[in-house]
Amino acid sequence: MPRSRRSPLLLAGLLATAGAAHFARPRVFDAIVPRGLPGTPRAWTYASGAAELALAAGVALPRTRRAAALTTAAFFVGVFPANVKMAVDWRHHPAPQRAAAYGRLPVQVPLVLWARSVARGSEGRS
Repeated sequence: MPRSRRSPLLLAGLLATAGAAHFARPRVFDAIVPRGLPGTPRAWTYASGAAELALAAGVALPRTRRAAALTTAAFFVGVFPANVKMAVDWRHHPAPQRAAAYGRLPVQVPLVLWARSVARGSEGRS
């Protein structure tokens, strides 16, 4: 399978895995929900997990891929504050955990670019 056809499926797989993880291990995600959001952290954990699962389905299907990939790019931008909170909260953790928390911050950029690339690759297809 050519790289251009694999990329959307890999992105969908990443989203599906992350979405499922929100339901399998919600406490991990509850801890990084920014405090200023209304409602409970668990509600945000489940909502973001459900959003990732829906985006995964949308990216996987050629008919909805472009819109879902663009929404995925926006989603990756939208969850950035949670990654910042994690980095701040973990600043006193042991070096490997701190590195993982800090490492999540720059990873958002290629994720956004990847989602946009998938959207561009699906233009004119439906």
